[in-house]
Amino acid sequence: MPKVTGKSSYDCDICKKYIHTGEKPFCCDVCGKAFSEGSKLTKHIRSHTGDKPYTCDICGKSFSDGAVLTKHKRIHTGEKPYQCDICGISFSRSGDLAKHRRVHIEIDTIML
Repeated sequence: MPKVTGKSSYDCDICKKYIHTGEKPFCCDVCGKAFSEGSKLTKHIRSHTGDKPYTCDICGKSFSDGAVLTKHKRIHTGEKPYQCDICGISFSRSGDLAKHRRVHIEIDTIML
């Protein structure tokens, strides 16, 4: 199993992360890719190991990232938490809402 390696001397005094310094002390010992946070390295390592610890309790499909499982479950529940503040249409994914908003911008541009 790949090891998570890193050092703590570059932690931000406020948030305890490395993102403010640009340091990436957590290195994958398989491919050498570096990360600013140990949790991001842990997720990355799953791309090498194939580990998928997050399982949908509805259909049994497994995922390597918990956030992807959350998005997947919306297929089953029909949840659409992203609502357009202009017309009220809701979407299950934030990216779909972002694409939809361009429709309103294009309409406004045409009407000018």
